[in-house]
Amino acid sequence: MMTFYPLLAAAAADAAQHAEHALPPMWTMAPFAILLLCIALMPLFAPHFWEHHYPKVAVGLGLVAGLYYYFVRGDGHALMHAGNEYVSFMALVGSLFVISGGINIRVKGEATPMVNTIFLAIGAVLANVIGTTGASMLMIRPWIRMNKYRITSLHVVFFIFLVSNVGGSLTPIGDPPLFLGFLRGVPFWWVMEHCWQAWALACALLLGTFYVMDSINFRRAPKEVRDRETAHETWLFQGLGNVVFLGMVLGAVFLPKSVQEMKIAGLLTVPALVMLLAAVGSYFTTKKAIHEANDFNFGPVKEVGYLFVGIFLTMIPALQLLQSGTLVKIDSPMQYYFSTGALSAFLDNAPTYLSFLAAAMGAQGMSVDSVADVLKFTMEQGVYVIAISLGAVFFGAGSYIGNGPNFMVKAIADKSKVRTPSFLGYILRFSLPILVPILVVVGFFVLRGTH
Repeated sequence: MMTFYPLLAAAAADAAQHAEHALPPMWTMAPFAILLLCIALMPLFAPHFWEHHYPKVAVGLGLVAGLYYYFVRGDGHALMHAGNEYVSFMALVGSLFVISGGINIRVKGEATPMVNTIFLAIGAVLANVIGTTGASMLMIRPWIRMNKYRITSLHVVFFIFLVSNVGGSLTPIGDPPLFLGFLRGVPFWWVMEHCWQAWALACALLLGTFYVMDSINFRRAPKEVRDRETAHETWLFQGLGNVVFLGMVLGAVFLPKSVQEMKIAGLLTVPALVMLLAAVGSYFTTKKAIHEANDFNFGPVKEVGYLFVGIFLTMIPALQLLQSGTLVKIDSPMQYYFSTGALSAFLDNAPTYLSFLAAAMGAQGMSVDSVADVLKFTMEQGVYVIAISLGAVFFGAGSYIGNGPNFMVKAIADKSKVRTPSFLGYILRFSLPILVPILVVVGFFVLRGTH
């Protein structure tokens, strides 16, 4: 009798280990699908309910997935991994939100279509230096102010297209998927060397399209209104001391891997701690007048925080099924580009990138967990890395939830009383008819002839 309980415990441990490695059933993707539908439809059909109860819906659906993994599958590792990614994600997004809220930029003169186009081009370049999140948080408020007398959904959406996503496809700093690749073994400058043509073509097509559409918008605004609204604008830069805190956040990204992997209380990494300290330092050293000039409040970051709790938890089974090859069967670079892109538009694009890279390397008998294998695969099968990188970064602009800054930009615009498209409106009016055809052209231009 004394040996019964140890044997029972061992059997339970074996069962839990088997459950951890077995694939989840397809129905476990239901909470994720329901959450997507809620984000898409609730603001249209039940706006009052959604405005007041979206945190309960998002967290509740996340708990359904979390409780299933903990009690049914006994897979605490998946939950801990999702928790680590969420904390790191919110530390980066939240710190950049706070720090950028302490920098006030005003642009002199009239926001003509050419001025606007140049502004977006600068944002696309800057995204590779301070990241899409940093560039988005720094530039969205000046962008709204300089177009205040004629700003429409067009301005918000193309800002997301160029500054929050496509622009940051040249360096690992630019977008989280590329940073994950860098940590796994892709050389720092490799993406710029091999993807600059795709970046230049995508940016040129998007900027050209924006210029034409913004010219139509500009002509509709009465001249007397334009003159009145822009007559008193001057160049103004306030709160530049926050550049030091911005440097802390970027420096945290480049800490040695051994330091990055250190965790405090199981969830908080050292880089995340540095980012949070930078945010606290920025908030308490920024003058109140600058925060007031930026209409700064924590509403947008709270909204992103609640929604992405649900997204990170409910997408666990989707990512596991994706990485196993159960959801999609692909083999060519073109298929990797479009498959990575299609899922990056609705799943967070960083883990989607890693899942497809793991699938592509697994087909060659290599492991994404081996730095040597990643480097070898990049050198020998680089076209796959190009396809997966571009698919993840470019198509992250496909919806509000494809990349972290997207929803943040929308939230800031909403708080500034700017009319933004709904979740479905974004996809049906802008993503499908404008973004996707441009990215199809870019994909065929870059990956033509590959198989």
